[in-house]
Amino acid sequence: MRHTPAAEIGGTVRQRAERELRDRILTGALPAGTRLDLDRISEEFGISRTPVREALLELSFQGLVEIAPRSGVRVLGATPAETLDNFAIFATLSGKAAEWAAQRITPAALKELEEVAGSIADDPPGPAMIEANWRFHHIVNTAAGVPHLLPLLRQAVRLIPSNFLAVIPIHNQTEHDELLDHLRSGDAANARKVAEQHVLAAGDALADFLRQ
Repeated sequence: MRHTPAAEIGGTVRQRAERELRDRILTGALPAGTRLDLDRISEEFGISRTPVREALLELSFQGLVEIAPRSGVRVLGATPAETLDNFAIFATLSGKAAEWAAQRITPAALKELEEVAGSIADDPPGPAMIEANWRFHHIVNTAAGVPHLLPLLRQAVRLIPSNFLAVIPIHNQTEHDELLDHLRSGDAANARKVAEQHVLAAGDALADFLRQ
């Protein structure tokens, strides 16, 4: 049975394979020490060996797998402590984005953010809510008005599983509402604080999940 939820997000074949494998590693579905078979992955994903090989090479650059000439590919994984570090990095960048957004967000962006927040509150846990949550944070990050910040966020988020809410369905609308209030009032300090806490709480939840 093929199981490729990451394919629904889009991207090239290699990017989708990389995302799916990274998600499995970061959520412990592929624990440290697991040996990966290219043929088995290719068959499961319904793709050729080449994009799988390229995906694994990229994951090796990220420190998630080890590729050895004779022993093949071995998962290195991410410990709970490393997971907390990854989320802390992302929280710092997200907090700064929220701080700047509170100072610079346009009325149009704020209106769009309010609409997305409403859909998050209305949608049950599932793909629609996950997509809305992604849009919410994308709007905030873009509203910061700092183009160089976006590549840094994209780099940091690569160590955050894209299927996080599917694995650990945290639905904390209160923090979204608090952040919205601070963005409306232009309270940059509290916008940063709430955004950072939002990400750090998610990191704590995933670290706890990995300890089980």
